[in-house]
Amino acid sequence: MASPSIARADPAADLRASARIAAAAALFLVALPIHALFRLFGSRRIPPLFLGLVGRIFGARARRIGDAPEGGLIVSNHIGWIDILVLGGTTGTAFIAKAEIKDWPLVGWLATLNQTVFVARGERAGVGAQVAALREALTRAQPVTLFAEGTTGDGRTLLPFKPALFEGVAPPPRPLMVQPVWVDYGRAAADIAWKPEESARDAGWRLLGRRGGFDVRVHMLHPFDPVRFGDRKAVAAEARRRILAAASQGSGGGGGTL
Repeated sequence: MASPSIARADPAADLRASARIAAAAALFLVALPIHALFRLFGSRRIPPLFLGLVGRIFGARARRIGDAPEGGLIVSNHIGWIDILVLGGTTGTAFIAKAEIKDWPLVGWLATLNQTVFVARGERAGVGAQVAALREALTRAQPVTLFAEGTTGDGRTLLPFKPALFEGVAPPPRPLMVQPVWVDYGRAAADIAWKPEESARDAGWRLLGRRGGFDVRVHMLHPFDPVRFGDRKAVAAEARRRILAAASQGSGGGGGTL
């Protein structure tokens, strides 16, 4: 049986995807020496600018609503890999990512440049080391984003949050705030979402071959002090409650549905 990507082969979509990759590669060649120059002066302005521009090339017209935090923990819903470009470009955040991404050609290197925190999500015995890595990252001025669902959603349902890594802010390594974020792709969400049956390659190629662009609203919700909520489960529940409330209000939904 043919894979979904082969069965839905579309020469026009392939051409659009190839053109977008070529444009992103050209931008990378321009941005890399500029980034190296800025780093000599201790500036990290180029990575978020680069991520935002690549997101735009790939079709994301992103707009942040509210102020981005200067540090602390961002907790966001997760639709697909395009979230990295959208959130990185609008907030300048680093990310928590699965360890194997570090070994991906080019992508892993770029993630390292943006101070990604790599964790082995499937290793329960290594949770202590993961929490320690997060706590160290939270001592920096750059915020760190946690996709607490642990996987991508379909754009309609906010999955339960995995509380393990919230141990990093219960208590936090320094005074900081937890910043819930709702990334809203509107009507395009179902089309943007990384579907469970897709490989990373197929999901990426499908999005890159998509006709036209799409609007994204990055809602910076009311932050909160994790110290007020005590343990990791309570902090996770409060972050999820705030994202769900904003999403439900925006869509007119309720319960666990966005």
